[in-house]
Amino acid sequence: MFPPTRSIRIARVLGVVVEWLTFRVTPDERATWLAREEEVWSRFLEGCTGFIRKQMWIEENEPEKIHAVIWWASRDLWKRITPEQVDEVDRRMGDLFRECTMRVYDVARDC
Repeated sequence: MFPPTRSIRIARVLGVVVEWLTFRVTPDERATWLAREEEVWSRFLEGCTGFIRKQMWIEENEPEKIHAVIWWASRDLWKRITPEQVDEVDRRMGDLFRECTMRVYDVARDC
């Protein structure tokens, strides 16, 4: 039996999903791109129900790759964001818009 705080923590992650987006951004434009991404996408996500947090990771061996690691309370809440909303926020990225690849992970356990 887990102590009460431990079992509560585990129960809280059930249903949590992580959206993993990978962008290619040259090291020369990285600071500008990250600043725009912060003012556009981060501000949008902060207003979305179910959004938990977002981290931006840079790959050590491939510095042109930036990963946006976005935590959602549930897949259903994440999927309430419409394609039209995504298109609008992408448009606000302007000349710094970059296509990305996406992976999705279900959180199995919080250690």
